[in-house]
Amino acid sequence: MPRRYRPAGAVVRTPGRNTAPVVTPRTGFAYLDDPGPVLAFAHRGGAYHPDVEGLENTLAAFRHAADLGYRYLETDVHVTRDGVLLAFHDTVLDRVTDKKGEIAALTHAEVREALVGGREAVPTLAELFDAFPDARFNIDLKAEGAVPVLADFIAARDAWDRVLVGSFSRRRTARFRALTGGRVPTCATPVEIVAFRLLPFGRLAGLLAGRGFAALQVPHRRSRIRIVTPGFVRRAHAAGRHVHVWTIDDAAEMHELLDRGVDGLFTDRTDILRDVLTARGQWRATG
Repeated sequence: MPRRYRPAGAVVRTPGRNTAPVVTPRTGFAYLDDPGPVLAFAHRGGAYHPDVEGLENTLAAFRHAADLGYRYLETDVHVTRDGVLLAFHDTVLDRVTDKKGEIAALTHAEVREALVGGREAVPTLAELFDAFPDARFNIDLKAEGAVPVLADFIAARDAWDRVLVGSFSRRRTARFRALTGGRVPTCATPVEIVAFRLLPFGRLAGLLAGRGFAALQVPHRRSRIRIVTPGFVRRAHAAGRHVHVWTIDDAAEMHELLDRGVDGLFTDRTDILRDVLTARGQWRATG
């Protein structure tokens, strides 16, 4: 039977810096419940680390993050005209490569001619999975056409425990959840996030938002509104959900959020986050 979302107890961790212990929910998904203090996500491989700046979402960037000890790698996916999943953020090649064109209108062979930063090919998702067999991937579905292709990819590789999938699109997320039958943990959509931000009780927010997701992935602030308040974290945990915050590159802000009890941080500055977590005794490297 497909595994569906079901909270399964909780674990207690100490966030450090003389703050109170945090009760981290057990979600029932190995991706999130793997023992360890805080999930550290290398956003696009650590896009602004000085050693790999300009090489986002390339094998070189992800290799650099893995060498630093990162176990969780974040990427976006698009699909080419001939059905190949690419680890790439933008809809078009123009911003980061030496070629132009819309991914969905190009074949994989045509995309292979483009170089990121003048030196690195755009990797396929398969290449990332093969290059980093011990890594887990946070995947953002950037295109409608990528939804069934990603679902088939995960099933073919039996990679249910290696991925967490999200999208800003409610339609894409709903379709992916239906295709994978609840076996893959997914992130909250914007509508589901609003319920946790505005409603006063976690269990009520969880009931109204539904049980289709295991993690809320949000920015710390949106304009002048702070999203990740202490109450937001408490409500999410009370409903059995993780809170992951993107994309944090400042050490002081990392400490602030970790003191608040968040369960994961995305960063482009993989060096800074590793140093912060190491200083707090919360770093868990690969190997």
